[in-house]
Amino acid sequence: MLSNLVSDQRYQEMVSNRRTIHKHPELKYEEVQTAKFVEKHLTTLNFTYEGGIAETGIVCLIDSGKPGKTLLVRADMDALPIFEENNVYYKSTHEGIMHACGHDGHTSILMGLASDLHEDLKSIIPQGRVLLVFQPAEEGGSGADRMIEAGILEKYNVDACLALHVWNHIDIGRVGVVNGTMMASVDQFEIKIKGISGHGAMPQHTVDPIVVGSHIVTALQTIVSRNTDPLDSCVVTVGSFHSGNAFNVIPETATLTGTVRTFSKSVYESVPEKIEKLVRNIASGFGAEIEWTYTRIDKPTINDSNMADLVRKSVIEVLGEDSLTEENTRTMGGEDFSAFLMKVPGCYFFVGSRNPSKGFTHSHHSSFFDFDEDAMIYGLSILKKAIWNYLKN
Repeated sequence: MLSNLVSDQRYQEMVSNRRTIHKHPELKYEEVQTAKFVEKHLTTLNFTYEGGIAETGIVCLIDSGKPGKTLLVRADMDALPIFEENNVYYKSTHEGIMHACGHDGHTSILMGLASDLHEDLKSIIPQGRVLLVFQPAEEGGSGADRMIEAGILEKYNVDACLALHVWNHIDIGRVGVVNGTMMASVDQFEIKIKGISGHGAMPQHTVDPIVVGSHIVTALQTIVSRNTDPLDSCVVTVGSFHSGNAFNVIPETATLTGTVRTFSKSVYESVPEKIEKLVRNIASGFGAEIEWTYTRIDKPTINDSNMADLVRKSVIEVLGEDSLTEENTRTMGGEDFSAFLMKVPGCYFFVGSRNPSKGFTHSHHSSFFDFDEDAMIYGLSILKKAIWNYLKN
């Protein structure tokens, strides 16, 4: 069946490109060589592109020559600060940096789409235009936001958007698509507590930031249990708590850091104020002072229902109805493609890449992560069908 989806030449091209990128991973906003590799490919295909967007991003507009809408298709290019432990010939050659999430596959799929568009544009784009977006810094760098801020949506009159992610929590040959919220927002907070230091045997002369911080950690859980609608998913996690360095000294400061995740747009908008008010009131009650930092990283990833239906239709046409799943598809992980989905209707979907028979079972961000490269065949085929189905109307 796979041979009916893409040519062997295209498959081998995608595998080769993916393994080249995998061997030479680059962190967010450092994807210089990866961008050059993509640009060389587009130049070989005689496509005009615009590089250097948000430092290393690339866009390539492909026009059918017939009036119609513009569909943006995105791939992320950045890797992670992880030491790879796989024993494969395409193992990372950059110590401490690894493509541990599949972005190398996403970039290769989009390069494969460019090749197919060059070879037979009319069979993929009936009318209108496709904007290929090779994006930097998905891993905590808000690269999507920066490309939007650079004006690509307005400049290219984008009407809708698509993106995929190879997904080792779904078996090869299956595709995860959901309506509405698919992935959570990602926020980061830092709380610096300033008390009054002193001798551990004389606490009456101090304001203990560790005690204050402990109350804050406990109270933060009420944001979920008592300040959020039980039907709205929300997670508040304190991931670090640092204070003091002597057993008999009450320190002057303590620092807490953590994350907030939610599927809900209303919770996303309201929770920072709720947390800050709670934290400041607790600190004030103990006589401590607070420095508060709240950083937005990713918005909730919310699929447009019509675009999700279009992707489902495309999946069924390519792989059959049994290939669709919603199991292991919603996750409290974050994704900055959410920024595009906040601006134009679109769909983000998972292409199953787990294959126990080949040993591809490790989770994303694992030092042993790898995926079944057949997933790139499915990903490319679904994108091509979805492009056709969207632009023909």
